[in-house]
Amino acid sequence: MSSHDLPPNWEMRHSKSRQLPYYYNTVTKESQWEKPQGGSAAGASAQQIRAAHLLVKHRDSRRPSSWRMPNITRSKEEALAVLESYQRRILSGETTLEALASTESDCSSAARGGDLGFFGRGQMQPSFESAAFALNVGEMSGPIWSDSGVHLILRTA
Repeated sequence: MSSHDLPPNWEMRHSKSRQLPYYYNTVTKESQWEKPQGGSAAGASAQQIRAAHLLVKHRDSRRPSSWRMPNITRSKEEALAVLESYQRRILSGETTLEALASTESDCSSAARGGDLGFFGRGQMQPSFESAAFALNVGEMSGPIWSDSGVHLILRTA
């Protein structure tokens, strides 16, 4: 498979542990087993949006570790409570999603204030994608669950 069959910023890699190919987004650092949709033949003109997010993982997350914590042991309920406290702080004007994501997000996008860059349909987990595409520019979601954990999403473009 050539890279022109994949959406922008995606490449195929090989898992050493499973001996299988997987797909990696060089911008968002997301990886997935399924081939992302939206390569050049599948609609290079597909709508792209830009979003930032703040992720709180829990022990049942797809990968229960992060740059902040090597072993995440909080429950789903605890993760939601943490995220809701962040949401209250953002909505009150005390801080911004970007500022909190930089120090508190369990995603490597924290280094960019949670910025995921531009992405199209088929590049993110379905629940995340649906929520992000439903937002207006400048609008923030409520808690959104995915296999990675629970997110606040801010659509930026």
